[in-house]
Amino acid sequence: MTTRDELEATIARIVQPGKGIVAADESMPTITKRFKAVGIDSTEETRRQYRQLLFTTRGVSEFVAGFILFEETLGQKADDGTPLAEVLVRQGVLPGIKVDKGTTPLPNADGDLITQGLDGLSERLKAYKAQGARFAKWREVYGVTDRNPTPLGIEANAEVLARYAAICQSEGIVPIVEPEVLIDGDHTLERCYEVSDAVLHAVFNALHRHGVRLECMVLKPSMVLPGKGHPPKASPEVVAANTLEVLRRNVPAAVPTINFLSGGQSPEEATANLNALGGPRRKRARRSAGVLSAAEDEQPRARRQVPRGAGEGSVTRVSALARI
Repeated sequence: MTTRDELEATIARIVQPGKGIVAADESMPTITKRFKAVGIDSTEETRRQYRQLLFTTRGVSEFVAGFILFEETLGQKADDGTPLAEVLVRQGVLPGIKVDKGTTPLPNADGDLITQGLDGLSERLKAYKAQGARFAKWREVYGVTDRNPTPLGIEANAEVLARYAAICQSEGIVPIVEPEVLIDGDHTLERCYEVSDAVLHAVFNALHRHGVRLECMVLKPSMVLPGKGHPPKASPEVVAANTLEVLRRNVPAAVPTINFLSGGQSPEEATANLNALGGPRRKRARRSAGVLSAAEDEQPRARRQVPRGAGEGSVTRVSALARI
């Protein structure tokens, strides 16, 4: 099987109707915080037991196409000695892997961050693939202020995402490309729209420059939302209209699937907005100011799959990405 054949086989499984992706790739600090909230110590063994419980859920493959794993999980085994990645495979679910190494300040772009982890990525991907991983995830973050992200921040982060995606595809791994425009701050919905438009434009230009095969990638964007500190809330219809408009303007039709992150929204708000995104064709709504209140970071983020044909124009499939 050629590398292209591998990529096409993986993306075909990811975009199965009625299925989504579960992000179970919590970092050590995040899962420690979540375990502490329910009185559980975060140890290698408790984390293994938790992931095993998720992966062995009866009927999980009916709704889940893939799990994004933390690096520790990829090397762990079930009680019977079966690697956890193999447990997923036997369930009919694809194992994926978070591969970025977190953010650091971007020099000469005050207030912007850049994600690390490109050094040695090809070698790491080879090892992850040998352990069963078939897709990967990399996240770039964009804080929003009157001046951020800067033009340098937008271009530098797009370049890193494209390099990551190209390296993944060269190793037969489908990349999830995640440019997250943060909800933190008091910016307006109009400002979020402006930033999201610029970010996605830069990302797809960079993907094109690096020869990334768009048919074999997953886009994981945030919705167009006002900042947490800018009331009142925007309605799901306004969020959906603005989000779809940005996607139509920037996402080529070749991209087979768009899996949203909630980006700090509560499960109820994320679900309402996703339902609005997945509804029938809607009139374009004029952008209006507002805010969606956010859940605490440790609160589980719930999403739900929505049907094909959710958007118009270039948006071919809008679906959900669930976080445990």
